[in-house]
Amino acid sequence: MSRPRLPLGEYYQLLLKNGLLADPSPLPIDLTRTIEAVTCDSRSAVPGSLFLCKGAAFREEFLAQALHRGAVAYVSERTYDLPAPCIRVTDIRTAMGLLADAAWGHPSGEISVVGITGTKGKTTTAYFIKSILDVWREKEGLHPVGILSTIVTDDGVQRRPATLTTPEPLDLQRHLWNAKEAGCGYVVMECSSQALKYGRMTGVELAVAAFLNIGEDHISPKEHPTAEDYFQSKLKIFDQARTAVVNMDSDRFGEILDKAQGCERWSVYFMKSVRALARNGEGMTFRVPVGEEEESFSIPMTGAFNVSNALCAISVCAMLGAPLWAIRQGLAQARVPGRMETYAAGGKTVIVDYAHNGMALEALLCSVRQDYPGAPVTVVFGCTGGKGLDRREGMGKAAGQYADTIILTEDDPGPEEVEDICREIGGYISPFGKSYSVIPHREEAIRTAIEYAPSGGVVVLAGKGSEMEQKRKNGPEPCVPDGMLAQKYLNIKM
Repeated sequence: MSRPRLPLGEYYQLLLKNGLLADPSPLPIDLTRTIEAVTCDSRSAVPGSLFLCKGAAFREEFLAQALHRGAVAYVSERTYDLPAPCIRVTDIRTAMGLLADAAWGHPSGEISVVGITGTKGKTTTAYFIKSILDVWREKEGLHPVGILSTIVTDDGVQRRPATLTTPEPLDLQRHLWNAKEAGCGYVVMECSSQALKYGRMTGVELAVAAFLNIGEDHISPKEHPTAEDYFQSKLKIFDQARTAVVNMDSDRFGEILDKAQGCERWSVYFMKSVRALARNGEGMTFRVPVGEEEESFSIPMTGAFNVSNALCAISVCAMLGAPLWAIRQGLAQARVPGRMETYAAGGKTVIVDYAHNGMALEALLCSVRQDYPGAPVTVVFGCTGGKGLDRREGMGKAAGQYADTIILTEDDPGPEEVEDICREIGGYISPFGKSYSVIPHREEAIRTAIEYAPSGGVVVLAGKGSEMEQKRKNGPEPCVPDGMLAQKYLNIKM
């Protein structure tokens, strides 16, 4: 089935209905004309396109190129001195979300979309949910579900490394359309605060919205000016959800639940419901009430915070009607690239995890202290450049409090010098009476940490997970994932 082709008038009326038109004057164009594509990329414009002018870096030449390729009209917050009709709007971001949803036929109305937000745990929870739903659907002979995560974009038609946690509206709606056409049935997606704040998810119906937790992250002039803005942005997830799942252990739980109760149905989960929690090799086992019975579950990774993520997955999948056997089996066999990957050799243990903010690193190091009592702990990490500036304080304090040896290195330094970022992090480590080393090149930092770790020691490689690019001044550059480096310097054959 091909994507619907709508007349220009339907797009115009959609913007009018939602109060987005800045100028309701009649357009000098036939509104019955069929629009062949809606795009914000001039390179993908085709004859009959409606072009969207968006972004702080937008230049008039992009519109000129789109018109040259056949665009018949454009949507913008300002007019340009070019020979084409302009649909002028008051908010291009909201307009783009609405137009994208219409252009792809509102696919979220025909499949079940699960949205997950929170400061930490989104990716692990998404993979847990996907694993459960895949197990269930496999027995029924059905297609695996789609997933849009920090790690991968897999819509049943395309599978590739993710570039954004939550795609831009036109890409997002295309992925949801692909998932519908492929027979995925469900799409599990991470919902970033930026996506919720700036309307990337406008028009997306969520069958279930899960709110994991809230801490401080993404606080910078380019992202969220305040922690309150960050929190309020995340709360928007419930505005488009039929069902809500909320973590009672989260800070500001009362405010989160108040918002969640605006949904048709809601449920909560909490760690105090867990019984018989125990480490089992490199995994965890636990018991938790499901309905009127107490049931046993296992996950293939350690950490109480991952048990909390599993509780969320149990709650979400129960809301979706998944049978208990599928929940149990799906959790037991779930695999999450770059999350709590554990490698051991020569009396040393290396743990690779994506923990990239203070809240996540503190939870990770506390878990390591609990799981490896008495073991010397080395941590290797850095912080992003140009954004998420609050992470430097949070991660520095977590390392200063819970690590024995600290090596600071690069983690997507972007426009900043690695040494400058590390120096700022170090200012938050020093009050704990800890020293730290700065080794700018990440592979050298990891080699040093593993080589000099004592027998019985644990080395934590935090921040990059399974990522294969390092964002430096000149843009993304290929890098070896931390897990492969761990195996290389532990002399484990790959």
